[in-house]
Amino acid sequence: MMRTMTIRRRAKTTTSAAARPTLLTPMFLTVAVAELAYFTADGVLLPALPRYVTGPLGGGDVAVGLVVGAFSLSAFFLRPWAGTQADRRGRRILMVAGGSVFALSVIGYFFATSVPLLVGMRLLTGVGEAMFFVGAVAANLDLASPERRGEAMSFASLSLYVGIGAGPFIGETVIEHLGFRAAWLVSIGLAAAAVALSLRLPAMRPEADQGSPPAGHRLVHPAGLLPGVVLLATIWGMAGFLAFVPLYSRDLGMTGSGLVLGLFAGIVVLIRSVGARIPDRVGAARTTRISLILSAFGLATVGLWREPTGLIVGAAILGVGVALFTPALFALAVAGVSPNERGAVMGTTSAFLDLGFGLGPATLGFVAAGVGRSGTFLVGSAVAAAGFGLVVATKLGVAQPDDAGTERIGSIEGAVAQSVRAADS
Repeated sequence: MMRTMTIRRRAKTTTSAAARPTLLTPMFLTVAVAELAYFTADGVLLPALPRYVTGPLGGGDVAVGLVVGAFSLSAFFLRPWAGTQADRRGRRILMVAGGSVFALSVIGYFFATSVPLLVGMRLLTGVGEAMFFVGAVAANLDLASPERRGEAMSFASLSLYVGIGAGPFIGETVIEHLGFRAAWLVSIGLAAAAVALSLRLPAMRPEADQGSPPAGHRLVHPAGLLPGVVLLATIWGMAGFLAFVPLYSRDLGMTGSGLVLGLFAGIVVLIRSVGARIPDRVGAARTTRISLILSAFGLATVGLWREPTGLIVGAAILGVGVALFTPALFALAVAGVSPNERGAVMGTTSAFLDLGFGLGPATLGFVAAGVGRSGTFLVGSAVAAAGFGLVVATKLGVAQPDDAGTERIGSIEGAVAQSVRAADS
């Protein structure tokens, strides 16, 4: 009896270890800290560029839009190419090259004495963004077992949100005390730190699965298109929300949007840290559907409940939806994809991020001019609802085998058998 209990205890311990492979390894943490440094460098530029354009360069709102939008334009077209390079040459070289190009482009800001010159430098910044982002996300997925990919993406996106949350505060403080050139130097230093951390990684060049055909290094990977369109459906409304809430909050009689945006960002950070395992526990496909419903409902609440309370409640609901969405969708996009094609899939899917952040505010601006700012949130809600309909109609994720579950069951059975054999011997 005692021997049987010992065997069971050993099997349970081994099974638990096999069922939950380690995620926060030194290599994973190195990638995460590199991402934090890079996105903080990016965040420093968020408040600096509009002020620089309207101040020293003497530009107007159109010039601000061109400078900010140029970044997304080049990143959109380069992300699929970056994905194929990540699969061919490895994740590290994309992170190193991307961070280096980013830093070089910001050095160019020192010499950008006109709006056209700054637009050119911003196009180069987008090239660096495309390479670093795709390489880092592919590395995150490579370093996570199938059943922990959602958690891995939660932690990775947490680096992004903390970076673009802390970066503007750093940027504003530096500009007030030391000026724009000091802000450029801080951004360059943070990007250099991201490069230095990336250099500590191995090449991370994936090898083709023996049972799968060669990837062929497709520029646009078909497996990334449907998840990309679904991603666009959520980002469209969220980008419009971030663009028009500062103005809409004042329409409602509020003194500003700090409370609303702070609540939104706080919920995203909280869920992606404390609730990082939710997409894995609930399932990537189910979490994607839930998040789309929450996003649509949150935006509709903001648009229909035209009071400060409605804005706050809607922002909170939207925050929950956005927090769950990206980790689940990215995990879903690479489900069943061989390691030597993950970069291409991520490059294709993530390109729709730039499309959403570029087209969302631009198109919704016409809606605001035509029917009022509340209408922008209702249109964003409709787009998110259409994304949910697309997921249901195409059964995205439903027909795919549960690779994580299969591997988990196999590892459990093997662990139990091995423990029993060891005890018997």
